[in-house]
Amino acid sequence: MIGRILMRSSSVSSSSIFATAFTTSTNTGTRATATTAFSSYYHHAHSSPRTHTKRWMSEGTAEKTEEEKAAIKAAREARKEEKERLKAEKKAKKAAQRAAEEEANKIQDITYLSIDDQSSYAKMGDMTRVMSRSRTGRTFASVADLETSDSNSDSNVHQPGDKIWLRGRLDSIRVKGGSCFLVLRQGSFHTVQALYFKDKEDPEGSKKMLKYLKSLTVESVIDLEGTIVGGANVKSCSVQTVELSIERIHTVSRAQAQLPFLVEDAARSEAEVEASQDTDRPFPRLGQELRLDNRWMDLRTPANNAIMRVQSAVCQLFRESLYSQGFIEIHSPKLIAGESESGAGVFTTDYFGKTACLAQSPQLYKQMAISADMDRVFEIGPVFRAENSNTRRHLCEFTGLDLEMAINDHYMETLEVIHNCFKHIFTGLETRHAKELAVIREQYHSEPVTFTDEPCVIHWPEAQEILTEKGFDMGDGMGDLNGAMELALGEAIKEKYGTDFFMLDKYPSEIRPFYTMPDPDDGRFSNSYDMFIRGLEICSGAQRCHDPELVTEILKKKGIEAGEGLESYINSFKDGISPHAGAGIGLERVVFLYLGLDNVRKASMFPRDPNRCTP
Repeated sequence: MIGRILMRSSSVSSSSIFATAFTTSTNTGTRATATTAFSSYYHHAHSSPRTHTKRWMSEGTAEKTEEEKAAIKAAREARKEEKERLKAEKKAKKAAQRAAEEEANKIQDITYLSIDDQSSYAKMGDMTRVMSRSRTGRTFASVADLETSDSNSDSNVHQPGDKIWLRGRLDSIRVKGGSCFLVLRQGSFHTVQALYFKDKEDPEGSKKMLKYLKSLTVESVIDLEGTIVGGANVKSCSVQTVELSIERIHTVSRAQAQLPFLVEDAARSEAEVEASQDTDRPFPRLGQELRLDNRWMDLRTPANNAIMRVQSAVCQLFRESLYSQGFIEIHSPKLIAGESESGAGVFTTDYFGKTACLAQSPQLYKQMAISADMDRVFEIGPVFRAENSNTRRHLCEFTGLDLEMAINDHYMETLEVIHNCFKHIFTGLETRHAKELAVIREQYHSEPVTFTDEPCVIHWPEAQEILTEKGFDMGDGMGDLNGAMELALGEAIKEKYGTDFFMLDKYPSEIRPFYTMPDPDDGRFSNSYDMFIRGLEICSGAQRCHDPELVTEILKKKGIEAGEGLESYINSFKDGISPHAGAGIGLERVVFLYLGLDNVRKASMFPRDPNRCTP
């Protein structure tokens, strides 16, 4: 039964249809009759939409005015704006809460001014830029002093229980759970382990410390205060019997997270890298160009850092020997008016409207020093050669170890002085710098250089015979030796005389510089000599031509014009000069060959070759 149907119609009054529907429903008592009535109404009501709509609006509720519509819209927008405001307010409140929490947990930078105020500084955080604000009063220890060969000796500078400050590089770090293990490195060689464990009595402080430790990047420079703990067994560090319990840690200089390469990778030997290639985790092979592009990183490896220390030691030992033999050190100009070495390429530059050259050697000035009655002189300085030689043993700039000395009768006097000098260098390296050599030989294998007690001098004819027996075509015997010939000669001399270090004299005059004294018996040859280590040349020298007329004659024969650059040089002979001889030694060559390296660039701090002028 349907009680009442509420409808409106524009063509039939709603009341009559309602009445009919009700009556029909009441009289018949059937659903079908009511449904029929409703269908009749629905069909009639929708037969003319436009008319019906207009009539419904006119008979029903009146249409809203524009003011009412505007009011409804304004109310709707106001509700929407209020909703957005409440949403933004809630979001801002949450952001403020997060910011407050972050600020509370933020690890602030530390301006460390004085150890007396240390208790007021946080135990972790980056140091503000060190700008010489104050002397903090901290005393920094050396990792090398933490342990002696006798770990139980009371002679150790520091003992277990001592609290110390260390500054060094973060070599490695591992943070897991509530613990941290890190290795601090000093000077490429010395490493010590430091550790931190969560403090149950200070959970918030421990949380911040572990958070800071996780943020550290390897190779960063850090300051660490810790307590020495004995009884350790840390085989991976140079200090093995003690470690440090971290109390404070601050970053002085933070390294970028993405480094050009890892020092650990750069420190592996070629044999180690090669052996790993067939394993599941092969070690990366770092190319020479990548290393040289980031040379400051490459020099952090123990072996490469030690090579630079050996280079320094060679200079020191060179000076010691020559000082002990009556030499003085001089410093000659590197901007000169003309070439100092015939046959060698020269770099030129503008010199106030004139052309100047970068000195190819201090040769002319060493000889003029002899004319100035400085009978024995030496110099350690830069040498420039504009030679487009892209080999493993050539550089465009290297350090020259030069010497010149007055002689009484024979250039052999000079060879004896040089031999004594190299004996001092070789012996000094093996005895006084054994630690550096051991570090280098771990990555670059070599054996100590063998040498004779007295100079081993091979004459040019003997060298020609040896090389002919080795199968080389020596032609007329007047050509210079190439690299393969030098190596073969070195092997033969080692086998015959048992020495890696020898001298070869009496080179053909044609292949030697203009200032070389000719052989008195055969002008085709000269009183010149080269010196070799392991079959490669490290030094070139000769008795110099001290007679001005003979020098001028040789210049003409070689087609060299005696210009402004040579005028003063020749004049110094005209005023009287002692007979003299000398040599020029390449520092990088000596280091490269003594250590048995595969490339001279490894023995140069920042090498210069035809393809490299940076860094």
